[in-house]
Parts: sequence; C-alpha cells; structure tokens
Amino acid sequence: MAQSARPSRPRVAVTRTLPDAVEARMAELFDAVLNPDDAPRDRAALAAAMADADVFVPTVTDRIDAALIAAAPDRLRLIANYGAGVGHIDLKAARERGIVVTNTPGVLTEDTADMAMALILAVPRRLVEGDKLVRAGQWTGWHPTGMRGHRIGGKKLGILGMGRIGQAVAQRARAFGLQIHYHNRHRIPDVAEAQLGATFHADLDAMLEAVDILTIHTPHTGATGGLIDARRLDLLGPNGWLINTARGEIVDPEALVAALRGKRIAGAGLDVYVGEPAVDPRLMAFDNVVLLPHLGSATFEGRDAMGLRVIANIRSWVDGHRPPDQILDGWL
Repeated sequence: MAQSARPSRPRVAVTRTLPDAVEARMAELFDAVLNPDDAPRDRAALAAAMADADVFVPTVTDRIDAALIAAAPDRLRLIANYGAGVGHIDLKAARERGIVVTNTPGVLTEDTADMAMALILAVPRRLVEGDKLVRAGQWTGWHPTGMRGHRIGGKKLGILGMGRIGQAVAQRARAFGLQIHYHNRHRIPDVAEAQLGATFHADLDAMLEAVDILTIHTPHTGATGGLIDARRLDLLGPNGWLINTARGEIVDPEALVAALRGKRIAGAGLDVYVGEPAVDPRLMAFDNVVLLPHLGSATFEGRDAMGLRVIANIRSWVDGHRPPDQILDGWL
C-alpha cells in the first residue's frame, strides 16, 4: 500500500482489554475495535480480526504465525504489538508481506528490572518459603538455624542480555553489593561498563561458570530459544540460581525440571513460562522455586505507557513516517 493510501482514521483491531485511558484515546483517534470482555481470542477470532483491520494490536498471548499473516488481506499494513517482546509474531512472514511490526520498548525497563531484582532477593533468601510457613501456622519462632538462606552481597550476578533492562538490573544489583558480569551480542561502551562495574564475557559458557546467579534479559528469537539447556544449567552449578523475567522459551523446560530435581542448581525465580498461562505442575513441587504470574510489566504506569507507545507508532505510520519502534531485520 502506498503511503498516500494510508487511511487517516484506520480501523484498529485490539485483541485484549487495555487500560481505560488507552482505549479512550484509541477511540478518539481511530476506528477502534476493542475487546471489552478481555477473553483471549482463538485462532479463528484472530484471523477474523486481522481480516477487517488496517492495523492489528496483539499482545504476548496471541500467536501470530506465518499462516495467519499469509491469510491477512492487503489492507493490513501494521501490526502494532502491545508489549516489548515479539517472539509470538512471525517477523519473517510479516516482512515478506510488507507488513510493518512495532513494539513498545523502553517503557517497561524499570518495572521489569524491579521484578528481576525482587526475584534475585527472594530466591536465595527464601522469602516465599517463609511467607508460606507463617500463613500455614507452622512457624515456631526465631531460632539460630531457622530458615537460613544465602547472602547476596558479594555474589556474582551474570546478566544474559545487557540492553536497557539488563543495565537497569545491573544498577540495582550493584547497590546490593553484587558483582556484575554480563554476556551480550555486543560489548557495551567502556564508560557504561565502568559505571556499572561490569565484566564482559564474550563466551556465555565462561560467564556461567564464573557466576552465582544468572538473570535473563535477552529477547526470544530463533537464536535464543532453548539457549539455557541442560549443559548450561550444569555450568551454573549446584550453588547457582536462575532468574527469568524475559521469555520462558529461552530456558529448556525439561532441562530446568531435571536440574532442580537433581539439585544441580540451587533454585529458580520465574515470571515467564513456555505455553503460558499453563505452568508446568512439576515446578510447583520445589520449595526453592518462586513462581510469578508474568508480573514484569504489571504496573498501572507501565501498562498505560505501553498503550500510549502503541498509539504513537500507529499515528506515525498514518502520517507516512517510519514508526519509532519498528522492528528491523536484526530481530530475525
């Protein structure tokens, strides 16, 4: 579709219920088709929504695969994702159809970093175990050997993915006395390394062998799916903790269960899962695992900001400009 053919008031199909202020603004600016009951759409409903839209606004709960994209009409020119991760969208298929894909980076950085830091504290210090003990009426009072966890000050934190969120986690972790190590596709500037006191590892395996806690902040792509497998969990070792607030698919789920069962890692803090909202019931048997319901971006401020970022991307596209958050080929 030529830029001049872009509708001034595009039909925008939204798959889930968004914050009130966001939906009100969308209704003002666009011919918005909303989802008032917030029920996740099945495949047929996703296809129907895409078939009657110029712009499609999915979320992480919607799998937009190559077949859905191939069946979309020519009028669909923009997929404006509500969320930073785009692993649920077939980017290659979208590119081949000439469909622009955008996301909402940056606005979730602080919220997700806070959640990661909360898990970095909660798992070694056994906070959730302690809460359960009190609620069950089984706490018998303070005693010298009761509910001992591990001090995090002085431990080595390995950050997989040193983008906005990874660096925000490093800032928080340094304040708690953690030593910062990281693995990234590209080394960050020297001045940023110095500010964070961060040590770069070009080799992921070498970093895993060096650290006590691994926290994941890399996107889910073809290269990162199953990146943390059985061999790499063994490199983390029986005294190492795994924290994942990125995407469940980055960690091999069978390998994780086996490592926990065999006590080959010390514990895990998870906010994301393969096949959400389903959670592997085997994980619930481990006291040394903290399980959260994908809370990384769940703040009033963050969710509003995500919606406003979606609107900004749509408006930029309508005006004939490249949206500020367009996903480029580097994600493929």
